[in-house]
Formats: sequence, structure tokens, C-alpha cells
Amino acid sequence: MHHHILTPPPAPERIPMVLDTDTANEIDDQFAVVHALLSQDRLALEAIYATLFTRAGLDPADGVAESEAEIHRLLDRVGVDDAGRVLRGADRFLSDDAQAVSNAASSDLIERALEARQGPLWVVAIGALTNVASALIEAPEIARRICIVWLGGQAQHASDAREFNLYQDPLAARIVFDSGAPLVHIPCYGAASHLLATTAELDAYVRPHGEIGAYLAGIFRDHDDQFAGRSKEIWDLSATGFLVDESWVPRRSLIRPTLSNDMQWTPQPDDAAHAPFVEAHYVRRDPIFHDLFTKLAEFHEGKRSAGFGV
Repeated sequence: MHHHILTPPPAPERIPMVLDTDTANEIDDQFAVVHALLSQDRLALEAIYATLFTRAGLDPADGVAESEAEIHRLLDRVGVDDAGRVLRGADRFLSDDAQAVSNAASSDLIERALEARQGPLWVVAIGALTNVASALIEAPEIARRICIVWLGGQAQHASDAREFNLYQDPLAARIVFDSGAPLVHIPCYGAASHLLATTAELDAYVRPHGEIGAYLAGIFRDHDDQFAGRSKEIWDLSATGFLVDESWVPRRSLIRPTLSNDMQWTPQPDDAAHAPFVEAHYVRRDPIFHDLFTKLAEFHEGKRSAGFGV
């Protein structure tokens, strides 16, 4: 039996959004943060939430503190005052009792989601989903007031959903998928993985553009050993690119899955399966990089400002 599958709402002319980011984990979140700050004509960025991450020798509480510090480094380099809009998220992942991990970011998200506005608050998550899931546990009613865009995990046709943003906190991913909140899922391999760039390209189109350009090009160069032919994904630009122009991220409506204990996508047994859900199946690399490079140049030339949405 074929069910009509609902898609998330169309985005308005200017999109009220918050960005939830594990900024210090890698080097791609930084590009997405800057892209959002430089896209004020399209994105009304209300707040940036620092998200936890962990790796060998790094505790999640230190990860979230590092993410917060990195957000401030980026704001300094584009000359934007944080104005109290940078909030620290959870200092630990969800545990099996599915209690919320209360934190400043999830509280702010709940408050903003419940504020009266014309349409939903767009929650752009480019790390583990701990903060977003905590907000949904504490205030399930916000599921009707938000639209989530998440970069993480793999496509439904993949043999396994496993990927860093997902396996850091699989319980949070399950809670978000099961919440019924409208969701745009941008998987990594096959979609966001198209966003490859090279050091030569960034040295040409990013490094010349002031302090922020030099910083972004530098962290990209330093992330891995350089060799002839080396490229690297800047995954997180898929999420901001989608909001700037949704045609850059082709997607399809699907029946929403849930996440099994062994990190497989499996069918939802209930109504949540038919809550609004789309999965990206491709990302158009060139227009997204062109948009970022153009905005960095305009910013450096004084023709474009950076900042939060009013």
C-alpha cells in the first residue's frame, strides 16, 4: 500500500535558523559557520550552539568547550560580536534511559522554537544530535515548531548507517528520527561527499580574503598530509548550501526510518514513519563552493557584511 509521504515545509524568503555545530572536531564546520554568517540576505541566523564530540584522549565535556572556543575564534576573525548568541551544549551523550542532558543550547532552542513566528525555526545540525534530542525530550511539543536539517549518517540504501555524527550518539539520532519533527537528512557518502576541495583551490579563492580566508585555508591545508591529487570533503557546507538554495541539494521524499541498535536503518512501526522526511541523494558541489568563495570575496572587499540575523 502506498502512503502519501509528506515533505518538510518550503523555506521562506529569509530563513530563521540556529546552527548546532561540533566546530572544533574537524575543519568543515568552520566553513559552514562562516557561510551562515555571510548569508544574511537569505539566513537569519539566531544562535550558534556548540556541540560535543569525543575522540581518543578527549572527553566530551572538553570537546564541547573546544567547539565553543572555535566558534568565538571564527566570530573574532569576521569581526562579529557574539551578542550572547553562542551557547554551550551538552557535556555528555545521551544514555540508555533517554533522559535529556539539560544544557544552555537545548534550553535556548526550546525557547526560540516556542516563540511566535510565521513558520518553523530551522535547526541546522552538523554534529552529533545530543542537543537537539535533549530539547525534543524536554519539550516534545517543539517537534511541530521546528524543521531539522541534519548532516550525518548514511543513506537508507547503505548497508549500515554508521558515520561519526551518528555513532557518537546513536540514541540522539533515533530520538530525532522518531520525534516526528520535519527532517531533511543529508547523508555523508554519495551526497555531502561531493563537496571536495583542494588546497590549490582554497589558496586561490579563500586564502586571499582577509584574516578569515587565511584561517580557513590554513586549517584545511593542515588537516592532512599534502600530496599531488589530494582532496578533502567540506561536508558541512551541504547543510548551509541547502538553505541558501535548495536546488543545490536534490532530495526525495521517503518513508522515515528508525535506527536499530546495530545502527541499521529499519522501518518505523508507527505514525512517525509518515512524518515529513526527505533524504538528499546528491549535492551540487560547484554552486555551493562558488557561493562561499563569492561571499568571502565580497566580504573582504567591504561589499557584504557578516553577522547574526536581526
